[in-house]
Amino acid sequence: MELSLENAVHYHYDKFPPTELNYGQFVDHLVRAADAVARYDQMLKNMHNSDIFLAPLRNQEAVISSRMEGTISTMDEILKYEADHDTDTHDTAKVRSEVIETILYQRALSNTQKALSDGYPLSQSLIKGIHQQLLYVGRGASKSPGQFKNEQNYLADKNRKKILFIPISPEKLQDGLDKLFQYIDQSTHTPLVKAGIAHVEFEALHPFKDGNGRIGRMLITLMLWNSGIISAPHFYISGYMEDNKDLYIDTMRKVSEHGDWESWCCFFLEAVEQQAIRNLSIAEDIRALYEEMKTVFAEALCSKWSVNALDFVFSNPVFRNNKFTAKSGIPGPSASRFARVLLEKGLIVTLEEASGRKAALYSFEPLMNLVRV
Repeated sequence: MELSLENAVHYHYDKFPPTELNYGQFVDHLVRAADAVARYDQMLKNMHNSDIFLAPLRNQEAVISSRMEGTISTMDEILKYEADHDTDTHDTAKVRSEVIETILYQRALSNTQKALSDGYPLSQSLIKGIHQQLLYVGRGASKSPGQFKNEQNYLADKNRKKILFIPISPEKLQDGLDKLFQYIDQSTHTPLVKAGIAHVEFEALHPFKDGNGRIGRMLITLMLWNSGIISAPHFYISGYMEDNKDLYIDTMRKVSEHGDWESWCCFFLEAVEQQAIRNLSIAEDIRALYEEMKTVFAEALCSKWSVNALDFVFSNPVFRNNKFTAKSGIPGPSASRFARVLLEKGLIVTLEEASGRKAALYSFEPLMNLVRV
């Protein structure tokens, strides 16, 4: 398909990082974004087990961020895959490639968070490692996983048959990456502003053949966490950016076309504020459901193991019966009884009946109804 170069914007050579930023143009956005993130983070700190409550948000991010790049999968598909596969395997048989790609996104983010926790710096080699994991199998495996681009790439609107943006050339890429990571390490910009500018610069460099958008959005979470703005690596922004995708792309293009870093900062900080409010609302709904279900499960199961059962279905809202009995920490006979009781009470529903050696597949619908996207 022939794509038009008319009105295409080129990368802003020799203009990064911005020498001056007029904070006055976006200070109100910065204050509101910082306040919203602080409220969200306070909620994280008050959670006794944020991993249980916020696993659904991580799944949402994987689905939405991948969807922005044309990879269409659903929360139900992702969780069914998780129910049927160990975390370190990538069995692609009878599974759509889009589902595998979304699973890889989720695991790349989780593994990178662990690497940072273990003391590895946010570096070019770490970003290449993310890329290698992201494109490990499936359609991306032919897109040079873990390797920076050696051919010119571009961002296109294929519906309108035109090229929107021409990123930095492969010959200049290494210099651009060096400047970006020097900026991340040394800039005195406030952490929220730094995360926004690093994100737009990463997208403008577009250093890989594929997967740039997903990694660029991961970079936001990683930088906010690394800087201490959030106390746990659970802040996901793709929902707002998907809802405002045209404005997102247009505002990024203005940075290269007009040197308009301030408009980008306004957009980015608005995205952070609105996404923090949305994430806080979802997380509070999940926490409220957990507290409600704590009583419901205790009354229904009449057992000291009721909280174990509750924690399991919150962490694994779609699950096989055999994994419930094997991995919930509940004695086998009790786990089998619990599954029957939860079914009878309508707290879980059957997605697939048991067949041969394959155990029944269940869904904890009260939680799924909150987090489907």
